[in-house]
Amino acid sequence: MAADAPRIALVKLSSLGDVVHALPVAATLRAARPHARLTWIAERREAAILRGHPALDEIVVADTRGWRRARRPGAVRAALGELLALRRRLAAARFDVAVDLQGLIKSGAITAATRAPVRVGFHRGWGREPLGALFTNRHVTPPASARHVVEQYLALLEPLGITERRIEFRLPAVAAAEGRIDEWLATAGLKPQRRLVVLNPGAARADKRWPVAHFATLAARLGQDAGAHVVVAWGPGEESAARAIVEGAGAAGPRAWLAPPTDLDALIALLRRASVMVAADTGPLHLGAALGTPCVGLYGPTAAARNGPYGARHAALTAPAGAMAALEPATVLPAVLERLG
Repeated sequence: MAADAPRIALVKLSSLGDVVHALPVAATLRAARPHARLTWIAERREAAILRGHPALDEIVVADTRGWRRARRPGAVRAALGELLALRRRLAAARFDVAVDLQGLIKSGAITAATRAPVRVGFHRGWGREPLGALFTNRHVTPPASARHVVEQYLALLEPLGITERRIEFRLPAVAAAEGRIDEWLATAGLKPQRRLVVLNPGAARADKRWPVAHFATLAARLGQDAGAHVVVAWGPGEESAARAIVEGAGAAGPRAWLAPPTDLDALIALLRRASVMVAADTGPLHLGAALGTPCVGLYGPTAAARNGPYGARHAALTAPAGAMAALEPATVLPAVLERLG
């Protein structure tokens, strides 16, 4: 293959927010190597946000979550069959370069399975799982100036001679999902980007979650003091918390609404229509930031400097001593009002 048309594999399996943060790598590669064939390897759920991305030629699903859940003999056989098929597919692609954006053992093993002669990854002393570096042969330590994870991912392109960066996030727009959200907003009497604040109370880890009572207080204050309309989004297992926030904000009158059930496409559509989003360090927060919706991120155990919503329009507030309950609604409210204008 010609030097200006390499076959490049990007290995970033999960999670949702991390895949969003890695999107500028694809945009930068496409700008720097317009004739390259770019393949992204991701988990099944995360692959959904890569659909139709203009920088990518191919998306390959590595369903490691499903494989780990396999327990019964039939499921184990199916998982092994999928794993072997993935190995054959990656070998047949004859990649020239593979970039491990994850730095884990599982992502390193998939990077090695590409058989690319050039395999780029983080230096062993830098990644979360040092043994992941055993699978790569070009090792990068991001410079101290690369504080945010977006910049750290982009640093992995330097061994390829790519230093000019393109900070660009592209997320899919599915017409049916966009239409469902427009219909729901109209039925609720809400207008897109008319003082519409989306709250997202969920997070994968309990220590990342802001208390439901704090969210309810914030929702009430936004309704009473700012005339805002608050929509509480929720995912699997989060509906009861979302309902409690809506009910707790009841003193504000009809200004808090429970969002309809949303899949990933509908959530993206809802966040596109928000004036501001408030959430902890979780995938939906980073979706909102990538869409350009002003975001207020609430941080406790994770570092806001590294994992905060990326961009100048956003705010990242850190809880005292890393305890989410210690971050008071009175501290969060001004940041939301500032972005509401």
